[in-house]
Amino acid sequence: MNYILKEIKAALSLLSIPEKAVFLPKFFKTGKGEYGEGDQFIGVVVPEQRKVAKEYFSKIDLEELSELLSSEIHEHRLTALFMLILKFEKAKDLTIQDEVVDFYLNHLQYINNWDLVDTSCYKILGRYAYENHKEGLLRELSKSGNMWHKRMSVVGTMYYVKKGYFELTKEFVTQNLCHPHDLMHKANGWLLREMGNKNETELISFLNQYYKVMPRTCLRYAIEKLDESLRQDYLKGRI
Repeated sequence: MNYILKEIKAALSLLSIPEKAVFLPKFFKTGKGEYGEGDQFIGVVVPEQRKVAKEYFSKIDLEELSELLSSEIHEHRLTALFMLILKFEKAKDLTIQDEVVDFYLNHLQYINNWDLVDTSCYKILGRYAYENHKEGLLRELSKSGNMWHKRMSVVGTMYYVKKGYFELTKEFVTQNLCHPHDLMHKANGWLLREMGNKNETELISFLNQYYKVMPRTCLRYAIEKLDESLRQDYLKGRI
């Protein structure tokens, strides 16, 4: 094993908390998160993983990162994603960004559960697609039969929402309203809520068109920041 990988794994092991290693799988199994069957946990909390990533991201190359990302240990994979995000954010030219995104897309088989959480698809794919006019990348993911990849396409549009552009988000949310998995409904609702934070008129216009056919989870997330009277109107309209 490469000495950098040994060093990173050793650093994470030193930060591990046995009590957390026991707690995390139980936390996920209660339905509060998702993980891959057979995942191992060593109990390194996310802030500590970020510190390790910040220390080592410039020292590790993509080939070495691939080995870390394919680990059975959850914290290894998530730390690898944090390092990949830093490599993308610190890239000095588009060529390096292209390499990071290609690597990301070619390793989606390892980024298919709780590892993807909020940041990697938003900070890598979303930003890359927005800044380089490559919405096709997100659209390809949105057509995938893998629920997590579809969810990544939705979450990736957060970058557009932050910049005040909502059409891609509305397109993907509409496309996935009837998706059978509740985690997709949560992602849809979360994006709509953020859209409302930027422009409440846009959200209300969308809700007025679709709220009666929205899954309840999606609707509850979407209307969470609206006035109580308006929230009740939408909820009662479902009865």
